[in-house]
Amino acid sequence: MKTSNFALRLHPSLMEEAKAMAKAEGIALNQLINVALAEKLAVTRTMAFFERYTRDADVAKARELLSRPRKGEPPREGDELPEGWKGRKEVTNPVRQQSEAPTRNK
Repeated sequence: MKTSNFALRLHPSLMEEAKAMAKAEGIALNQLINVALAEKLAVTRTMAFFERYTRDADVAKARELLSRPRKGEPPREGDELPEGWKGRKEVTNPVRQQSEAPTRNK
């Protein structure tokens, strides 16, 4: 993997906060900055993708299509719910859950 160096000037308070977060996460500051930049790029690319593919979308037509009942079609194989399914779990704090780093052992 090729790497390159870049002199980054940060406001002192931002630098201290970043150092504290990296320490709390148990990673190097460099790794924290790399991950933060990768996340920002992924979000930007995802937004651009959806904007490009939904630009000419007919929202009213899509809503109509989604609200139509499936008439005369029995459930298809694979439509069954897992045994013991009790319904959708309520998310109490979605912002916190999104910001938590995923673990490798999940």
